[in-house]
Amino acid sequence: MFNLEKIVRPNIQQLKAYSSARDEFKGIAEVYLDANENPFGTLNRYPDPQQMAIKKRLSEIKGVNENQIFIGNGSDEVIDLAFRIFCNPSKDKALTFIPSYGMYNVSAAINNVELIELALNQDFQINTDVLERYLEDENLKLIFICSPNNPTGNCFKNETIEFILSKFKGIVIIDEAYIDFSTKESFINQLKNYPNLIISQTFSKAWGLAGVRVGVAYANQEIIDLYNKVKPPYNISALNQEAVLNKLDNLAQFEIEKNIILNEKEKLEKRLEELELVKKVYPSDANFILIEVTSANELYAQLVARKIITRNRSNLVRNCIRITVGSEKENKRLIETLQQLSITSSEVENSL
Repeated sequence: MFNLEKIVRPNIQQLKAYSSARDEFKGIAEVYLDANENPFGTLNRYPDPQQMAIKKRLSEIKGVNENQIFIGNGSDEVIDLAFRIFCNPSKDKALTFIPSYGMYNVSAAINNVELIELALNQDFQINTDVLERYLEDENLKLIFICSPNNPTGNCFKNETIEFILSKFKGIVIIDEAYIDFSTKESFINQLKNYPNLIISQTFSKAWGLAGVRVGVAYANQEIIDLYNKVKPPYNISALNQEAVLNKLDNLAQFEIEKNIILNEKEKLEKRLEELELVKKVYPSDANFILIEVTSANELYAQLVARKIITRNRSNLVRNCIRITVGSEKENKRLIETLQQLSITSSEVENSL
């Protein structure tokens, strides 16, 4: 049975959170003389440290309580704070499945926590038979599951994730950075069934706010309380909060832009499959497409020379390049360039 007290680091349990001026007074006043702010300007006041306006709107959209929501400085803060809250440095462990998002490894290293990396099978799915023996390790505190996965683009099977949630006595973090592009439902609907579940989402992808750096964690209130205890007092600026609220107040435009991206992805997949230099187009539940080519290093360099930047992922998946779905104009230029490279490649082969 899951016991949160056994998972949390003792020093975090005993930690008394910093109480900022805006934590102690939450109302509206006419004169503010409590936070040592400059009285002049338009951005002279500290932002809401708990981002209550964003939480209220997300609560309405996602169907979860406001006290089940944490707002982070990007999803990276959600990841980093999980290590700080649950893992004792040089003692505890975390686990993830590779290839996947590189920040799990980086955050583990920064926090001096061993990260176990289990390889996905040939279909980019989790092998539960290999995983099961790790679940009984009392020092294993965190499991990261990126679904839809980056860079492979696929979602993991629901039954596999539910197996992990029910068997593991530690914290399971499902990174749903790309879930808005998928036909699969978010695991947010499962929060009531699994007290050890944290869902991580972001405004950087489908919401088009990568420059704002705002991520979200959804979990039960006890876990969210721990996040709020450990986070910096004012981790989200007033400008960034305003940008998020503006997006949340325009859901119709969000849906329009998301559908444009999905339509462009479908067209891009078809065009990529027609190219001789593309060996395989992997199925994608995200806003990017992973393709296998003859030489990823060579193709990446050729595209860079033509001022088109993709992501060479051959260090994670052999001879694979990850292509973000861009605008219609950008996608057209990419395909035309790849067609030219295909013709050039064929001419070279025929001359040999």
